[in-house]
Amino acid sequence: MKAPNLVAGCAILALALASAAHAAPAGAAAESVAPEAAEPAPSEAAAATGAEPARKVEVFSTGVAKGRDRLDSAISTSALRGEDIVRFGPRSAGDVLRTLPGLRVESGIGEGNNNYTVRGLPLAAGGSKYMQIQEDGLPLLEFGDLFNAGSDVYLRNDFNVAAIEVIRGGSASTFASDSPGGLINFMSKTGDNPGGAVQVSSGLNYDEKRVDFDYGARLSDNLRFHLGGFYRSGEGPRRIGMTGWRGGQVKFNITRSFANGYIRLYAKLLDDRSPTYAPYPVAISGTNDNPVYTNLPNFDIRRDSVLSPYLGPVVTLDSANQPAAYPLATGQHAVSKALGLEAEFEVGGFTISDKLRYASNSGDFDRAFNSSINTVSAFAAAHGGAGATAAYATGPRAGQAIDASVNGNGLLALYYVSYLQVRSLDNFTNDLRATRVWKVGGGNLTTTLGVYAASQALDTTWLHTAMDIDVAGRGQTAMVNVFNSAGVAQTLNGYYAFGRGRSGQFRRLFDVTYGVLAPYGSINYHIGKLAIGGSVRFDSGRVRGSLYGADLGGGRLGVTSYDMNRDGQITGPEAAVAMLPLTQPAPVNYNYSYVSYSTGVNYRVAEPFSVFARYSRGGRANADKILFTPLVDTASGAVTDPRGKYDAVRQLEGGFKFRKGGITLNVTGFTADADDHNVLNGSANRTDRTYHASGVEVEGGVERGVFRLAYGATYTKARITIDRLDPTLTGKEPRHQPTWTFSATPEVDLGKVAAGASLVTITSSYAQDSNLLKMPGFTTVNVFAQVRPAKGVYLTFNVNNLFDAMGIFEVAQSTVPASGLGFARSITGRTLSTSLGFNF
Repeated sequence: MKAPNLVAGCAILALALASAAHAAPAGAAAESVAPEAAEPAPSEAAAATGAEPARKVEVFSTGVAKGRDRLDSAISTSALRGEDIVRFGPRSAGDVLRTLPGLRVESGIGEGNNNYTVRGLPLAAGGSKYMQIQEDGLPLLEFGDLFNAGSDVYLRNDFNVAAIEVIRGGSASTFASDSPGGLINFMSKTGDNPGGAVQVSSGLNYDEKRVDFDYGARLSDNLRFHLGGFYRSGEGPRRIGMTGWRGGQVKFNITRSFANGYIRLYAKLLDDRSPTYAPYPVAISGTNDNPVYTNLPNFDIRRDSVLSPYLGPVVTLDSANQPAAYPLATGQHAVSKALGLEAEFEVGGFTISDKLRYASNSGDFDRAFNSSINTVSAFAAAHGGAGATAAYATGPRAGQAIDASVNGNGLLALYYVSYLQVRSLDNFTNDLRATRVWKVGGGNLTTTLGVYAASQALDTTWLHTAMDIDVAGRGQTAMVNVFNSAGVAQTLNGYYAFGRGRSGQFRRLFDVTYGVLAPYGSINYHIGKLAIGGSVRFDSGRVRGSLYGADLGGGRLGVTSYDMNRDGQITGPEAAVAMLPLTQPAPVNYNYSYVSYSTGVNYRVAEPFSVFARYSRGGRANADKILFTPLVDTASGAVTDPRGKYDAVRQLEGGFKFRKGGITLNVTGFTADADDHNVLNGSANRTDRTYHASGVEVEGGVERGVFRLAYGATYTKARITIDRLDPTLTGKEPRHQPTWTFSATPEVDLGKVAAGASLVTITSSYAQDSNLLKMPGFTTVNVFAQVRPAKGVYLTFNVNNLFDAMGIFEVAQSTVPASGLGFARSITGRTLSTSLGFNF
């Protein structure tokens, strides 16, 4: 679909609705987005005199100079209220955000490290490169796509959330750094509405126990607070045979109000552990255009994982090249301790605000990911030569020979386990701005000046080990030894290597600090029905530090011979143990800068209807994805090609917004062009590309008495316009890019009983950029039913993935494999849970 067609289509629909809008009475009511920001209810006096009640508006505050009605803003936005999120049960941030139009979210990886993008912008290497994820208006991490430590690792969805606001494109590029695609802002409750809740939840067909709580109150007329959090424990929704989920968080804030503003202090403690799920063995048949993905005997990729108590520990050399063993049960162990200050005051006609936060972020993160799979005999021969055999190294069958029909599937696999040690992802941010509204020529001129300063540490170490394992579900995966025809072990207690293979590849240490300074400003003139404005931002960054790793070349050694089990002998796996060349660091020493700008116009045709258009250019500084690549000179630390310092995104959008009598409809046509310097999944497959995408976003809702429906749809066509490193991919469709996504959330609330569903559909997409093998489209349906037997008491029943769909987000192969065996990552199968809660 071409851009002119998009604009024409939007214009036709806009004119049709404009006619109805002119006839609509002024003052049609509209719902407020965030419950704590809602306007007061109409007064009884107004109702008695027949005076028109004050109109409620949908106030949106993320990524703009001042919060204003969405119909007066030339931006594309979405919002979810905390109370609506809670009804569908405890879910990760990724699962919640999947329901929003325009966003493409690949969840199913676990609590964190899910993948986020918007409007066809590429997901070349996971995480959230072009969208910044915020908590209370400040980024969780300055860069959302750090290897194995995305922003959502340090984010939890719980009772603290008052609302989630999302801005797609538009002024996101100028009101935040490194967010040219948009902003996702999780907004916390602040005690505006006194009261609280306690809820206990339990899985019915899986093991997880959880308690959530929150409470807010006024301590005096001008002092209020809010406290909330959760704790959980259990195996989790997949069968891993051990406690995979354990931990929680606590958040607290206290607000002091003054006649001309407020000051808020807040704190957060997160210490939570959860598994990381990866692509797992699956049968693949059919054709590339119409493949069939089937579970293997004794292994269901919707419910199983290779994780088990019989794997590990992660035996490797540590960051000091000393032998170490780390528990595989570590999973994603995120620790964050944050302190923040937020203040806003009216001074001399100016609104001056400041947001400041320091977060000490650390933790350990491990994940097991696939390398190869084959039949017992073929796998043993690949590791031990002709006539090789295999036997169990761990588990209840340790020492037993493995026959060709083991586990009903007769398969063995090689899995690498990466262990990321995060000493520091500490993040400091401060956003200071001053805004004033001036009366000019019968209208309001709003001006804003601000300055943003941030520091982001990247102090991490990548460690690896490699295990030969069987393919067994239900948390029964065990390690395997391979023996050559003479009976000599080719593995050591199930370890094929003490690295990512028998090399020093990808064993890396990062010790880098990013400093960001960004002054910005905006101007907006609103007169009558017309609002026009623009904003600009200048980002400059200072990057300093050191890198360690044999991947840097220059004669750096990455392997050594080491007696890992201290038995006085060097076996095959011990002859090439991965190590860090600690005496040969490479510097990182460069600066960068870029300019972002956005300009838009909004016309309020009538009370319930407006049209808008906007053009934006934003930038995103490249962080760890250009380190350990030829873009950074290993002698000087400089970036050899200035194009690699940051990637730009250019977006044109236009559409309309309609809201009347409980009906909302927002339609936006868009085109986007994006640059991307990246590496695929941490490998040596580097990318240097430009992408183009165009499409339409539809978002709306209907409220009629006890019934409410929210819905959305996004049509996107994207292509790789230039691939500078592999020209054969120029013109191809980016991998994992569905043409259509649909979402709908119908709910019925009868007072004593409420029920609802959340449906998300995505169409098929390509597994790889070569555009051969497809991943089928799928639909997930989540439902809830709630009973309120007494005041303040509720019982909720939740079902996620009601129809037990195999929803595939990732496939390792690029074509249907000749062996019929591959690796795929699916959403989790059907889970049932129940919750008992008390409001007070």
